[in-house]
Amino acid sequence: MISIRTITGTITGFTLLFIFLYSCRPAVPDIQDALVITDVSVIDAEAGLRENQTVYLKDGRILSIVPSADAPASSSNTVIDGSGKYLIPGLWDAHVHFDYAEPLAPSMFALFLGYGVTSVRDTGGRLEKVKAWRDAAGRDSTAAPRVKMAGPLLDGDRNVYDGSAPNLPPLSVGSGSVTEVLDLLKELEDAEVDFLKAYEMLTPDQLLAITKRAREMGLKVTGHIPLSMDAVSASNAGMNCMEHLRNLEVSCAANADELLEKRLKMLALDENIGGSVLRSRIHAAQRTEAMAKQDSAKTAEVLRVLAANNTWQVPTLALNTFRNRMYVNRPDFQESVKFLPDSLSQNWLEGMKALGTRTFSAAAKASGTWSMKMIKPLHAAGVEIMAGTDCPIAYLTPGYSLHEELAVLVESGLTPLEALKTATLNPARFFGMEDTLGLVRKGYLADLVLLDANPLEDIRNSTKIQAVIRAGRYYSRRELDALLKSAKKPGRRIR
Repeated sequence: MISIRTITGTITGFTLLFIFLYSCRPAVPDIQDALVITDVSVIDAEAGLRENQTVYLKDGRILSIVPSADAPASSSNTVIDGSGKYLIPGLWDAHVHFDYAEPLAPSMFALFLGYGVTSVRDTGGRLEKVKAWRDAAGRDSTAAPRVKMAGPLLDGDRNVYDGSAPNLPPLSVGSGSVTEVLDLLKELEDAEVDFLKAYEMLTPDQLLAITKRAREMGLKVTGHIPLSMDAVSASNAGMNCMEHLRNLEVSCAANADELLEKRLKMLALDENIGGSVLRSRIHAAQRTEAMAKQDSAKTAEVLRVLAANNTWQVPTLALNTFRNRMYVNRPDFQESVKFLPDSLSQNWLEGMKALGTRTFSAAAKASGTWSMKMIKPLHAAGVEIMAGTDCPIAYLTPGYSLHEELAVLVESGLTPLEALKTATLNPARFFGMEDTLGLVRKGYLADLVLLDANPLEDIRNSTKIQAVIRAGRYYSRRELDALLKSAKKPGRRIR
């Protein structure tokens, strides 16, 4: 027979257990006044596809994500029906230049956001110009993409982008010694740049000085492999990232050591020629030969070092393959040009038309073919990749061209989800922001893109944009159309 005392004790025990469990339950978020996207399929690089989710956004962050069947509601919510739609993280273009075509710069914020690009990495320009755009973006984060900047390219004594020609705007700063490089870095540190970019005419000692000082500054170094080095020595020297796969081919050739020796002799010639001319001579003398003589064992060793050193790659495949794929002839690319300012759009269309009528030899197309073939080996070796375009070079429309980059990455062997990772989570990781950006996850910053079709079925569905959310600000399709039209006659001025 059970005594009253036993029953009382049991009830008290259950009561205490209930109180304990209740106190440990997850806190119910305050969904009042939240923006709610209901019944949407959520996609990100870690969780993959999650169907029938309801996503709550508030104060610029993702407040909560719950299965739609369990989703609470409030009359104060702004509700977006996400049925049949797909929510992905905001996209990055990890290689852009605000300072390459100065008349286009005032339109680039609208173009990026209009095409779902909520973050960009500016990889070289005059410090005062790029800093002004980064600062402007920071003052109004809901109306501009997040801008990360390197400042000018850090080059050697024979400076390549020295302003000597229209296709060589003054994006870089030359330095004749390690001391001069370190003086430049002090100026960049004072300007609070987000990373550094090293260029092709640097000496090994200069690159080592840059990477050493960068570590002390807490910054990463990207760039082109200096012509005085190979990929292995540049990676071992501390380069964190390499752009365009440039000069990687000469390191993967069976005669890579011989090619390096020849480069050093060409660089040592005491001729009165500029860096751009000398660089072009070296490329012409070596790149085609190196691609023809690529060695599988040598390539495997180079990729092993890159992976071991965590040296990332930004292949810029859309740029590298423009002779192969001739996107300039496609109606969709020509359509994207209509949003450029009047002073540029006609010029671009005429240039695209002229380029589209040209016939390129197999040798001219070799770099594009080689670049695409390198993606699967890089990925298989564990070398991290970021999506970047180099826009607005080569008629690559800011924003729209990022979707072309994703498409070429998939054509080159990545899955659609792997390609999306290169433009979402990976750039966030590069900047140490992976705990707050690049995924669709509770607590993360609300930079998102709502699509009308599944990009995992066809990566080109990334262009079927229904809405863009930047820092919690929701841009409907109608607002995006207006934003793109505003790029044609931009009223924005740096303030």
